[in-house]
Amino acid sequence: MFKLQTSAVAFLAAALFCLSACATLPPPATTPSVRGEAMAAAADPRAVDAALEMLRAGGGAVDAAIAAELVLGLVEPQSSGIGGGGFLLFYDAASERISGYDGRERAPAGARPDMFLDANGEPMDFYDAQVSGLSIGTPLLVAMLKLAHDDHGRLPWARLFEPAIRLADNGFELSPMVAAYLRMSENEIRLRQDPAARAYLYDVQGAPLPAGSLIRNPAYAATLRAIAAQGPRALSEGPIADSMVAAAQRGPRAGTLNLKDLRAVTPLRFEPLCLPYRVYRVCTAAPPSSANATLAILGLYERARPQPVGAGNGDDWAAFLWASRLAYADRDHYMADSEFVPTPTRELIAPAYLDERARQIDLRRAPARVTPGMPAGRALFERWGSAYSEDLGTTHLSIVDGWGNAVSLTATIESAFGAQRMASGFFLNNELTDFSFRPTINGRPVANAVAPRKRPRSSMSPTIVTDEAGELVLVIGSPGGSDIIGYVARATIGILDWDLPVQDALGLGNATGRFEVVEAEPDRWPAGVAATLAARGWQIGPTEGQSGLHAIRVTPSGLEGAADPRGEGSVGRLAAGE
Repeated sequence: MFKLQTSAVAFLAAALFCLSACATLPPPATTPSVRGEAMAAAADPRAVDAALEMLRAGGGAVDAAIAAELVLGLVEPQSSGIGGGGFLLFYDAASERISGYDGRERAPAGARPDMFLDANGEPMDFYDAQVSGLSIGTPLLVAMLKLAHDDHGRLPWARLFEPAIRLADNGFELSPMVAAYLRMSENEIRLRQDPAARAYLYDVQGAPLPAGSLIRNPAYAATLRAIAAQGPRALSEGPIADSMVAAAQRGPRAGTLNLKDLRAVTPLRFEPLCLPYRVYRVCTAAPPSSANATLAILGLYERARPQPVGAGNGDDWAAFLWASRLAYADRDHYMADSEFVPTPTRELIAPAYLDERARQIDLRRAPARVTPGMPAGRALFERWGSAYSEDLGTTHLSIVDGWGNAVSLTATIESAFGAQRMASGFFLNNELTDFSFRPTINGRPVANAVAPRKRPRSSMSPTIVTDEAGELVLVIGSPGGSDIIGYVARATIGILDWDLPVQDALGLGNATGRFEVVEAEPDRWPAGVAATLAARGWQIGPTEGQSGLHAIRVTPSGLEGAADPRGEGSVGRLAAGE
């Protein structure tokens, strides 16, 4: 597909031009009058329905994405919502340019580097940190969506809220996945401690509601009506803002989030980070996302497997795992909020550095030990201690509209049900637990340590792939905490290199090659792959993580979409002119 023969030099020049120009150009003045085929893929069929409703009404990809996310915040509240944040990429078909939008939460002004240490100076229990006011950052999802809508929306802002308001008012069935989350002991014990969450998701005896229960959320509907009328201001002043602050400052483990914090931060436009990959260009989010590691995996894999064979080939899987180990080692050591610390974001995916790192790859054996590289010199390498972090409660949706524009949106509230504190009908995030709990490691500061107004490192990797000429090829992304990086890279390789149908590529077994023991789904691999890797010294273990990949591919015969079979997502299609 799209196997163009443009020279590598011309392609690299185009990619470098994109880095300086893709982010801020306005939408084109004219568009085709006849809409072509459109598609939406998201984690719940009701969100897909909302997206299609906007597309039928003449809306574009951004309109559809906003309507879908507002529904997702209602029907899968464990994953994302208006109390959290996200990253969005927009592809403009007329200009063939990509814009980036950053809605990552920020720490309050009162945040401290040692705020997640106990009295003994040790990291507190993760669940205690999560279910607290300390973990709550300033929500920026709605403000980010409004910024994207101002730039690229076609329908009135208020129109986008109608599907979610109807569901919240009239009621919706609790899905099996949400019901399963409610039954998890780590959620059930703590979630019921919040009065609003208990009243909303548990019966009068305190038992979690079963799948199929019809629930309503009038408070969420009221919040959406306020945002529809007032825009993001409804979340930074007035009764909704007051309720967020009250929830954050409530004990135990009260946080410092206040009204001044809510008013002090804004979303950002950013230049997408792009990498030439074979005959494609792959673009994703910039810091504080560490999605450059997704690009690094692809770049290293390309060097190790210039002519890949396919999903059943042991060398291809070994190359992917090696690339993952190397990319994650660099990610954990260097990546953080680039406004606060120097991050070698582009140096980590520079061709010469990828060439250097790829020389370590030996497909005949697993690595004994992998250390971070030095893409920007020894001084920066020795400045930091490496730190691990997660962001588990996340969703992803992919949209292509009838004009050929596209959105890749990954949104999150961090862990399941975020901080497990509700305000005005929605859950607040626990994004600050994405910071390193330890501000120093082995006597060195950690790049991703907590600081006032700082954004925690993220793994969200909304991704858009074009061909060398700038034509749209693929829209993809996933939830899954730090595993997102590997999920998106593996699925992209499956589609572009192994030539799998999109549904097969998403359903293929994941493998997070971050640590010595690979967390994997070998039962989803082709026969013989696991044995081949084991014979080369790879230790394969089970995974507790789960992807939620949603992707749309542009093919000569039309759009090909898929939803991750591990979840409850779906794909919806509109025919040309519909």
